[in-house]
Amino acid sequence: MVEARGEVDALARRLPSGDATALIELGHALELAHRYDEALAAYDDAALRAPASPEGPREGGLRAAHWGEAAEAAPRLAEAIRRGAHDSETWHALGLVRFLLGDEAGAVEAYRAGAGVDPRSAENWLGLATVAVARGDASAALGFYDEVIARSPGYSPAELGRAWALARLGRRDEARRALDRAEDLGAPRAPIQRQRAALGVP
Repeated sequence: MVEARGEVDALARRLPSGDATALIELGHALELAHRYDEALAAYDDAALRAPASPEGPREGGLRAAHWGEAAEAAPRLAEAIRRGAHDSETWHALGLVRFLLGDEAGAVEAYRAGAGVDPRSAENWLGLATVAVARGDASAALGFYDEVIARSPGYSPAELGRAWALARLGRRDEARRALDRAEDLGAPRAPIQRQRAALGVP
């Protein structure tokens, strides 16, 4: 870390005043050393060093979300978006941490924004499906899982989700076919067996 800090200081001297790149790089180095609290502090320092840039709060928010620290991640991601971050990954992370914190409406808002940013990406549609499942809304979940499949045809968890939704809607034959596709795509055996048992099919 002594050498890493030296390199970061050298980088900072080469950058314009107010550029937070060096502090973000320091955060990365601290993460590699498993010093996560210090890494988050470095990202927060980056946010203060460049108050108009989304990069500091975005990096801190994404990393905290990755560590499972939803309460730490949510305000940082919201601040990054307020500063102009408008990418699918940031919106998805914000949706996830809001969902984990029990804010389903806020999660839906974030996931929908993320889906609009990158129409080719499936991750925000999967987030919307997860919220719909949590709400027990099989019809909405089916529509969202269909959007995931349209973008990632080989994604077996989405076929499992479709099977659950179809079964809840009373569309048993379609649910069975979705389970067959999930199995062909390599989905885990245990959830397939559970859903087949619930349908009463082998």
